[in-house]
Amino acid sequence: MQQTILVVDDDDLVALTVQRALKKFGYHVLVANSGRDGIQTARRYRPDLIVLDVIMPGITGYQVCREVRNDPLLEDTPILFLTAKAEDDDKIEGLMAGADDYLTKPFNMEELHLRVRAILRRMVRSEEISFETNPNEVVVGEVVLDTRTFQITTDNGVALLTNVQFDLLYHLMINAGQIFTTQQLLQDVWNYPPNTGSPELVRAHIRNLREKIEPIPSKPQYVRTIQGHGYTFAVPEPALVTA
Repeated sequence: MQQTILVVDDDDLVALTVQRALKKFGYHVLVANSGRDGIQTARRYRPDLIVLDVIMPGITGYQVCREVRNDPLLEDTPILFLTAKAEDDDKIEGLMAGADDYLTKPFNMEELHLRVRAILRRMVRSEEISFETNPNEVVVGEVVLDTRTFQITTDNGVALLTNVQFDLLYHLMINAGQIFTTQQLLQDVWNYPPNTGSPELVRAHIRNLREKIEPIPSKPQYVRTIQGHGYTFAVPEPALVTA
């Protein structure tokens, strides 16, 4: 089945160039030239992926991203920012707004296709996990991840994860205690080839995940950083037995 991608960019030349390129790769591509038109088009056609610019008239791409994440019809739709805003703070803001990935202009079409393909493959894998995994829960200590509903239950309560948050946490939990570098996570979770993708992508999603599941995000007890090595999901220490 042909997958649909919505390109939202107020620059007609960029939008049409991306549209032509993605069509050659076999996707059905829609175009919207403003943030508001992008949201309306997304609600009408329910695309498999949104490729989104940041600086646009009316509302910015960051605002579009937040609206999509708060819309029950669209909240699971992956978003790839494609923008000239290349500073680290810009990337962090986009990822914190709920984007799945961030690519800066000027860009290579093969790199764009790589990112698009990786995101769409991960979405298919998430669906397979949510419908086929047995058992339906991943449990590490007191933490329970429901693979059917994407809900995580911790001492901090119950939280609903986005697709990318689920993929990241699922991978860490089924390998609890194992340490993963950012490059390993980019390969294992985001499906990027070796030495591609931005480590900031992983760091931003780790921050978002901690905000949802950690009692004190600045002092994580579940998703921990092992300085100089990477990230791990902490295995609970065994209780002490006293005579």
